[in-house]
Amino acid sequence: MTTMLRSGDPDYDNELAGFQTAVPRRPDVIVPAASAADVVEAVRHAAEHDLPIAVHSTGHGIGVPFEGGVLVTTHRMTGIRIEDGIARVDAGVRWGAVIEAAAKHGLAPLSGSFPGVGVVGYTLGGGFSLLGRKYGLAADQVTAIEVVTADGELRRATPDTESDLFWALRGGRDNFGIVTALEFRLVPVTRLYGGSLQFGTESLSAVLHAWRDWAADLPREMTSSLGMVPMPDLPMVPEPLRGQHVAQIRIAYLGDAAEGERLVAPLRAAAPVLGDTLAELPFTESGKIANEPPFPHGYRADNVTVPELDDTMLDAILEHAGPGAPVPTVVLLDLLGGALSDLPEHPGVGWDREARFTVRALSVVDDAGMAEIKAAHGKLFDALKPKSTGKLLTFVYGDCGAGDEAGKVYSPADLRRLAEVKAAVDPANRFRLTHNVEPARDAG
Repeated sequence: MTTMLRSGDPDYDNELAGFQTAVPRRPDVIVPAASAADVVEAVRHAAEHDLPIAVHSTGHGIGVPFEGGVLVTTHRMTGIRIEDGIARVDAGVRWGAVIEAAAKHGLAPLSGSFPGVGVVGYTLGGGFSLLGRKYGLAADQVTAIEVVTADGELRRATPDTESDLFWALRGGRDNFGIVTALEFRLVPVTRLYGGSLQFGTESLSAVLHAWRDWAADLPREMTSSLGMVPMPDLPMVPEPLRGQHVAQIRIAYLGDAAEGERLVAPLRAAAPVLGDTLAELPFTESGKIANEPPFPHGYRADNVTVPELDDTMLDAILEHAGPGAPVPTVVLLDLLGGALSDLPEHPGVGWDREARFTVRALSVVDDAGMAEIKAAHGKLFDALKPKSTGKLLTFVYGDCGAGDEAGKVYSPADLRRLAEVKAAVDPANRFRLTHNVEPARDAG
């Protein structure tokens, strides 16, 4: 019998902990899974006792608080195998480990900005990569998914077998079962030209406008985002940036360094540069580009997708999330397009391929209460609503699960199809402790 932890057991709280610390969860039972067989046993236990069930590996993308039920943790499942350009990874693997393993083969995965993120959760949310404008979504590179569904069966979903489930998982995430392993194509990348340019508070408006204009005509080899980050006035922050509301332009370019230098020259000329880390680097050091904090903390985040960033929208971003905002807020503007707009042979669900940018807002809960943050984020996204086209589930964290997130993310036709897949594989809605898609009640 697999180990099961209950509240009060010595290891319960440690096993429950994840990177996201702001979303309260108190399951009746935690199952620390070390294999697919452990996951099967946990799902069958939940079914026998009529309990809902959830899963986490690193706990980065936790969105829904809950009490009761069964939580399966998968961080012990760390197997990686690479063969013929395909990686097979178990459910607990983080991107840093895949990056290192792939590099030995002269390859790279479509990983994100932080190597500590779990592969499965990231990929099932779509997977917005540092290489996204050249190679598309991480979910588009998936070739097979091994998943335990609500009946306690381990299935293998591919474009040819369990094709509806294969479609639904890549964007529908953990609504349909617990993924125990993923297989996905790697790409022939070993190095890039990347890093960041950082500008101070007085340059925010100029830099936002300059980056927006610069982003209008770029090769697919260039992936970029802009972050507005309030830096604390603390000794750990480098002196030029200390206490500044920094504009950080992030660059990942798959071309030679000389061409990269030429492409970013207009950005360097936009305003006085306080920090510049742009250089040629091995892909194994790609986590240095964003240089995100590695320690667990509590945060809330939401987003919208937009077809443009006009001056009115940039003004709204500065007003509601800039230096004068009531709640300290990190804003990230992601340039989309390129391969992210291409329709692959086997697309997943829930990614706005028509969008040109995302606007993301993230606030640390330690700095303000959840209700205060939610209100501040609401004002920002209300101001952007006239131009917004939707949102991406992969960038929704915190207490955002209280509303109808599925209805905001998926088109009516996709939501209907998701509900039908849900009815086929989880008619009792056992996997509901997430941004839930309810099973279609008239299926069949």
